[in-house]
Amino acid sequence: MHKLGLALLLTATTGVAYAQSNVTVYGRLNTGLESLRSSDAGSSVARMSNYRSVLGFRGTEDLGGGLKAIFQIEGTLALDTGAGGLASRDTRVGLEGFAGTVFMGNWNLPYNTATASLDPFYPTTAGYMSIMGNGAGATVNNTSDTSSFDRRQQNSLHYWSPAWHGVQLRVARSAAEERPASGARPYLNSGAVVFEAGGWYATGAFESHHEYQGPGTSDTGAKLGAAYTAGATRVALVGEQLKYELPGGTLKRRAAYVSVTHQAVRHAFKLGIARAGDGKGSAPDGVQVGKVRKGADTGATHYTAGYDYLLSKRTTMFAFYTHLKNQRNASVDFAINGLGAAAGASPGATLKGVSLGLRHNF
Repeated sequence: MHKLGLALLLTATTGVAYAQSNVTVYGRLNTGLESLRSSDAGSSVARMSNYRSVLGFRGTEDLGGGLKAIFQIEGTLALDTGAGGLASRDTRVGLEGFAGTVFMGNWNLPYNTATASLDPFYPTTAGYMSIMGNGAGATVNNTSDTSSFDRRQQNSLHYWSPAWHGVQLRVARSAAEERPASGARPYLNSGAVVFEAGGWYATGAFESHHEYQGPGTSDTGAKLGAAYTAGATRVALVGEQLKYELPGGTLKRRAAYVSVTHQAVRHAFKLGIARAGDGKGSAPDGVQVGKVRKGADTGATHYTAGYDYLLSKRTTMFAFYTHLKNQRNASVDFAINGLGAAAGASPGATLKGVSLGLRHNF
């Protein structure tokens, strides 16, 4: 990352210049060559996949009295196709002071960020969003995605408290701007408590979706996460329950994730395993929201083993093998760079493959 001292000439006639304090330009270029296969159609695909590469700008302005104005503009970069959007990722404007930080914009929700760092394969094809959170809402509103609890939410207001003895509170609420034909007034609330001290990291998070499934409904997600780092090894664990209110009853599912990473100088070894149980509740068998389905044998297991080689502090070469096995009535797909119709044509498919990639941070 590079800090730029920017002097903005606002009035040419007077020649007066005003200094913008400490604007940082940063980015991540992250892509891989993949070879994947689905057992469903016996098909395979060889491709180049983008792993959420980004380009961003962030900065602050000192307003005096311990108060700062903060801003960030972050966009997507698709190395494989050249596509992108200037502000389609974490973008905000806000204030930061002794009482905490308040901001508004298009931003990852506290429920999402509470455990994303516990997945060493986030955000790639092998990421735990295939199971945890029921998919990945890269940039969504209250109606463009009504199933995912792994969300970057448009039109959202956030507050982060100051850290106190390693504990921080983060809360967010989306504006109820959408008006679906059903007459619902959808919005969400998201919150997380995070503790970080020494080698320990722990979090509890909760999110509610008001009227996402129609008038009078309220979906909820709740999870606990913890990690401990001892020397060069980190072990992390996440447990989650999702509950959807549907016209025909409720749909619930529990899932868990465990990861282990070990850093040996330039070498990193990584393992992640996600497991989703059967969909339960009072809804009829076969009812499905996202990839959560009610009934017996509707669970799935996703495990990934990977290796990183650090070429420098900013550049890493990596490889991973990933294996997603659906039970006979499940149709879970990779959440990012999914195989789509090839994986979802019929339940019970097994998806697997390898990736060789390169990542550069600046």
